[in-house]
Amino acid sequence: MIDKTVKNAEEAVADVQDGMTIMFGGFGLCGIPENCINALVKKGVKNLTCISNNAGVDDFGIGLMLHQHQVKKMISSYVGENAEFERQLLSGELEVELIPQGTLATRCLAAGYGMPAIFTPAGVGTEVAIGKEIRNFNGKDYLMEMTFDADFAIVKAWKGDTAGNLIFRSTSRNFNPIMAMAGKITIAEVEELVEPGVLNPDHIHTPGIYVHRIFQGERYEKRIEQRTVRTQ
Repeated sequence: MIDKTVKNAEEAVADVQDGMTIMFGGFGLCGIPENCINALVKKGVKNLTCISNNAGVDDFGIGLMLHQHQVKKMISSYVGENAEFERQLLSGELEVELIPQGTLATRCLAAGYGMPAIFTPAGVGTEVAIGKEIRNFNGKDYLMEMTFDADFAIVKAWKGDTAGNLIFRSTSRNFNPIMAMAGKITIAEVEELVEPGVLNPDHIHTPGIYVHRIFQGERYEKRIEQRTVRTQ
């Protein structure tokens, strides 16, 4: 069995170059690849196109890359918690493609399946449809959306083994598994790395066939984006 482990995040992203397109797993701040994002900030690559459910917050996640002006284009479905993102968007420094969340997920999924495009009713008759092909199926219009072509997919899992099999936990399953299928090269950082055979096969969400590099991360913060508590 092939051992896909690398030493750390720096080694995992060593060949990420300027101008590449990268998928980042996670949902909000849950299950984001913190170690790899920090390594990319340290590496200083520029002009990246980032595909992610969100754009992080000002001092965490992809927000750190935005502060370093490493992101040329952001493809997301929710970006409401990042003041620097807003500033760059309004000033014209950052190109942004906002996508309905279901469409974002399905374009990732279809890329993993090797499909070139999907048809969805979401966005028909809105600005989302400008310049895109519309087809009618059984009397209903559908918008054609191209699937993603990402150089890297970088995901974060709860547990993984050295062969690349991954288990995600709770909310982090929203985008991590489908993005893990979709990159030309998939990098996984995990909270716990074990030997093959330790993980229960019935619990594995992403088979190792999709994963090219894996390492055990460290010092996970697990931020909460909006903490809501009772006043009494």
